[in-house]
Amino acid sequence: MNPPRSRFFAFALLALLMPALCQSQDYPSKPVRLVVPVATGTPIDILSRALASRLGTELGQTVVVDLKPGATGAVGAADVLRQPNDGYTLMVANMPMSVAQTIYANVPFNLRTDFAPIGQFGAFYTVLVVHPSVTARSPAELAALMKAHPGELTFSSGGPGTPAHVAAELFKLTTGSNALHVPYNQFPQAIADLLGGQNQFMFAATPPVVPHILAGKLRALAVTSPRRIAALKDIPTMSEAGFPDFVVRDWLGLVARSGVPPAIVAKVNAALGRALVAEELKATYARLGADPVGGSPEAFGGLIDSEITRWAGVAKAAKLRVE
Repeated sequence: MNPPRSRFFAFALLALLMPALCQSQDYPSKPVRLVVPVATGTPIDILSRALASRLGTELGQTVVVDLKPGATGAVGAADVLRQPNDGYTLMVANMPMSVAQTIYANVPFNLRTDFAPIGQFGAFYTVLVVHPSVTARSPAELAALMKAHPGELTFSSGGPGTPAHVAAELFKLTTGSNALHVPYNQFPQAIADLLGGQNQFMFAATPPVVPHILAGKLRALAVTSPRRIAALKDIPTMSEAGFPDFVVRDWLGLVARSGVPPAIVAKVNAALGRALVAEELKATYARLGADPVGGSPEAFGGLIDSEITRWAGVAKAAKLRVE
């Protein structure tokens, strides 16, 4: 007697799912590669390496960091999309990749559909700094200088679409002022030229500039975080300085190629959560002025979606486009 049609389809479906189920149960049975789409020595590189070390401990396998810088994440994303969606190649997604969706003419990836969010693992903020030769002592005074000398002041960034770039564009829109953007291929060079006085100000990532602020080589005017940060506890937020809701953060999170088994996503997310409460990791992040941030894959996916929408609006208003 033939089994009912529904039972046949159930067996067929189980046969299809069995390899993925077995794979998920054994995962990870070999080292995991973590693609980090930035250059060495950048804040994201430093934070990602700190995470990879602890994540490997929680997963019971080595997590190997593989830097793939270039084209605001496009080089790293293209690499991941060429790999099997088995969870053995993960990637660090960040805020500039959400901006790239809008400002670049030909982006070879879709952050919403090509990748499966696993979980956010960090966030750090920018701090508005000026060279000591600039007289401004507050964001409002800097805006006044920019209005008095339209297009004469210059600000540096690590390239189009980076937090330093879009934060300054948002500041220009908010204040109705103007300044010239000077992008660099290498973030350290952007900092070096700011320290040398070639550029007058920058919305710089906190990790690399905190030492220069403390040494008096740069003057901090405000941080773009929703609250004051421990590394610069005497520096007001942009909101405290008179610019409500001016929050710019470079968020970091793990993604895998779309189609990765949900059980693997859940396993990595759980390991990520355990890694983020480890005292040594929290201490490393605090020292760099960054926050360890966890959460579910769904929450991280929602963040990605909202950030793409937010920066698309800023890019449209500021007429930002890179061909």
